[in-house]
Amino acid sequence: MLYGNISKSEIEKEIEGKGDFVQIDYLTRLSKEKLPIDIKKFVCLKLAEIYERKFMLNDAAKMFDSIALVSVAFSEKIKNYVKEAELHIRAGDFDRSDESMKKAMNQANTIEKQDIYFTIKDFYKKQAERYEKEMKRAHAARIYEKLLEMNISDFEREDIKKNLLELYEKLGKFEEAKRLKGV
Repeated sequence: MLYGNISKSEIEKEIEGKGDFVQIDYLTRLSKEKLPIDIKKFVCLKLAEIYERKFMLNDAAKMFDSIALVSVAFSEKIKNYVKEAELHIRAGDFDRSDESMKKAMNQANTIEKQDIYFTIKDFYKKQAERYEKEMKRAHAARIYEKLLEMNISDFEREDIKKNLLELYEKLGKFEEAKRLKGV
């Protein structure tokens, strides 16, 4: 197939009205072709949107990594690596999230690094709250444990410990609760 001169509107027209998996197939084949950078980004973004909608979060994260790799502007690279990190957090893959955060940090200046760290920390907190609302206590506890490993303020640390203590007790993890209390 020769897609060298394909436009965004032609891609939109091709996938319009088709099922998600047919769109994924078409866009995946298209993404492997030699395309102009703006079209490559567009294809990857479309794929990422579909993957995210289908809760294929690690695949969506890969697409944001691909977009960041072909991006020229540092701000755009950072934005896409941060989105990649968010998706890995939502997927429960904290190691990959850390890798994505490091990639974003490598593109950033000192002020941007602080913003990235704050943003990632906020993603963790929001995901833990979401898990608590969904009664996924073990998942929430895992995120709070991860947050305790991060560089956080004393106030945040106490709040997280309080939440974690409640979760441990609800989960029947009394030994962990004792350790957390420092007893």
